[in-house]
Amino acid sequence: MVHSQSVNMTKRWIRKQEPEKQLVEELSSSINVNKVLSGVLVQRGIDSFEVAKKFFRPQYADLHDPFIMLGMHNAICRIEKAIENNEKILIYGDYDVDGTTSVAIVYSFFKSRYPEVDFYIPDRYTEGYGISVQGIDWAHKHNFKLIIALDCGIKSVERVAYASQKGIDFIVCDHHLPGDKIPDAVAILNPKQVGCEYPFKELSGCGIGFKLIQAFALKHQISFSEVEQYIDLVAISIAADLVPILDENRILVHFGLRKLKSNPNNGLKALLESYAEKPEYGVSDVVFFIGPRINAAGRIADAKDAVRLMTSDDFRKAKEIAELVNQHNTERRHFDSDITQQAFEIIEHDEQFASRKSTVLFNNAWHKGVIGIVASRLIEKYYRPTIILTESNGLATGSARSVDGFDLYSAIEECSELLEQYGGHTHAAGLTLKLENVKAFSDKFERIVSSSIEERSLTPEIEFDAEIPLRVITPKFFSVLKQFAPFGPGNLSPIFMSKGVWDVGDVMIVGNNHLKMSLTQEEGGRIFKAIAFGLGEHYDKVSQGISFDICYTVEENHFNGHVNLQLNIKDISFRG
Repeated sequence: MVHSQSVNMTKRWIRKQEPEKQLVEELSSSINVNKVLSGVLVQRGIDSFEVAKKFFRPQYADLHDPFIMLGMHNAICRIEKAIENNEKILIYGDYDVDGTTSVAIVYSFFKSRYPEVDFYIPDRYTEGYGISVQGIDWAHKHNFKLIIALDCGIKSVERVAYASQKGIDFIVCDHHLPGDKIPDAVAILNPKQVGCEYPFKELSGCGIGFKLIQAFALKHQISFSEVEQYIDLVAISIAADLVPILDENRILVHFGLRKLKSNPNNGLKALLESYAEKPEYGVSDVVFFIGPRINAAGRIADAKDAVRLMTSDDFRKAKEIAELVNQHNTERRHFDSDITQQAFEIIEHDEQFASRKSTVLFNNAWHKGVIGIVASRLIEKYYRPTIILTESNGLATGSARSVDGFDLYSAIEECSELLEQYGGHTHAAGLTLKLENVKAFSDKFERIVSSSIEERSLTPEIEFDAEIPLRVITPKFFSVLKQFAPFGPGNLSPIFMSKGVWDVGDVMIVGNNHLKMSLTQEEGGRIFKAIAFGLGEHYDKVSQGISFDICYTVEENHFNGHVNLQLNIKDISFRG
């Protein structure tokens, strides 16, 4: 592993704005929760008994009426017309987790009621993202008259027009930001489109597919249990796609994770057979275990395998596909680890790297399916806007990732004269350029980043919710904190800060440079088990009994059937 070129990754600690005292006290007494936790709730906009009740007790009754969504009535009418006229319906979706879960639920729901339904996932390498000409041609050749596009299509103006010329109608279900012009589809379901009064704008692509089947079920008086059976897949899409876990998404994830534990879909059950037994699953289990495996199908082989896995009626068949998907994931990890190591070595031998504000690396042999993951790994280590490029179909193609506070998309847009195509948003983007333009692009991108990035954006930040003494953390405190879950974007696990702690004498380095400690804050006080991932460089000082400050989350550690409270240390500071 490369160390000598590592950028000093000291983090900045920032306290969130302190909540209004009176609100904290009122909430604390109305819901009988300690003031530290009621303060964290108020910071998150949960400032009354009613709002707190919805937060702590999610209910299906609080899901919004799907017919409020602009275009929903037209979408349902067109599906009904297709069924009445015995037309073939194609369910079309992107190759990532959100796209494949979307296809799985909409395909399964309609296929169980109507035989003339099939699905299509474009190939990541030959067709690329979104609606492809090949996909439309395939639909035309096989006599499909209606395509329901999920998690893509909002910018496919020309492709939808092309399908129309071939006598194929489109219903577009997408959650990405619309462009200036929207496709001329029979219906567009996207809460972010102009004129849509749907109260929650942050559904995943699969969430919009869920609203579509919920609407169909409502109109046809089909029991909600027929829709609810797909809730575990919806939760997986929300967790993997990193959409905010607020409002409707919180309800869907809450019930979806419960189903994942008690009665998962066959495919998910088969995947989870190789996973550690837990009393319940959280968002992180999806992000780190399930999501990468579903994604690996499209990265390494064929994303249709992921849909087949999640739509399988036969558990034995699901187990076979799960084994295949696990193999793809193992392969993906090898590619990921090898390419990351090669990238570290390139940086290690580059004398000028330390003075640069961006990272752009190109290698024509790198696997296109994992370059986005590698870009993220480099940001973890060096924390600067990063683009990883490889060669595909005679062009350089790449994935870009950004750091907080820097608009990556705008920087790439400023280099547009050197690019064949590009797309994305502030934090992540994709791009394609001619091989001969790689050097010029790399130089220009560095100039733009250097001249526009703020120095603070080159240092990672930890934003903590509250400073507390360790003695506040009691079993009762944790039992309330646990109910803040599901955690994720928009509702992250609270980070606390405590000053002047020390290890009681059993600190050790475990695994890949992690610190395992037993911490206290007062002589004879309670001792807390703690783990600090990747912070082994502090071993010498910690082992000498020197006191330090910590930022951390509080969690349960499950090991060999034992459960204990553990501090998950995000950073350590000896500054005073």
